[in-house]
Amino acid sequence: MRKLLLFGLAIITLASCNTKPARYTQNSPEIDVVKKHMANYNSKNYDTSIYADSSKTFLNTKKNAMTPSEAMEYHKQTDANYSSRGFKAEDQEYEMVVTDDGETWVNCWLDWKGTLAGTGQEIEIPVHLTYRFVEGKVVRELGYWNPTEIVLALQKIEAQKNSSEEEEKL
Repeated sequence: MRKLLLFGLAIITLASCNTKPARYTQNSPEIDVVKKHMANYNSKNYDTSIYADSSKTFLNTKKNAMTPSEAMEYHKQTDANYSSRGFKAEDQEYEMVVTDDGETWVNCWLDWKGTLAGTGQEIEIPVHLTYRFVEGKVVRELGYWNPTEIVLALQKIEAQKNSSEEEEKL
């Protein structure tokens, strides 16, 4: 009986030592990479070092992927619309998951705030970004947000600009 009890304890001990990698976590090297990427975005440091050469970025689309350099150029071009912009420091959520297929993804839910250069109007938008990692590098980036408020405000600025130009011609 004593041998059976010791054998059972040994099996339990060995079974408890069999640790599997975390399938979900809120702390990982990949999350740290994404947080650094967000800090770079906020400081307008357009660094592509987190991306694999073959990485594809999709922002509010499933088509027309951008390369890392094209994604940074996209951000530079849209920056012209804002006197300030960036992700807010509070209420950011990050998680890393390993899918059933063994893919590593970092998801983040952030609040973005921008001030339009043309009017001083402040706009806040919730944003969801997700990054697939392979060997420590981003191979796929997906970003989703509702741009309607920004589009309407920029259209209004453009309409006022065109109206002013027409008045000057008259």
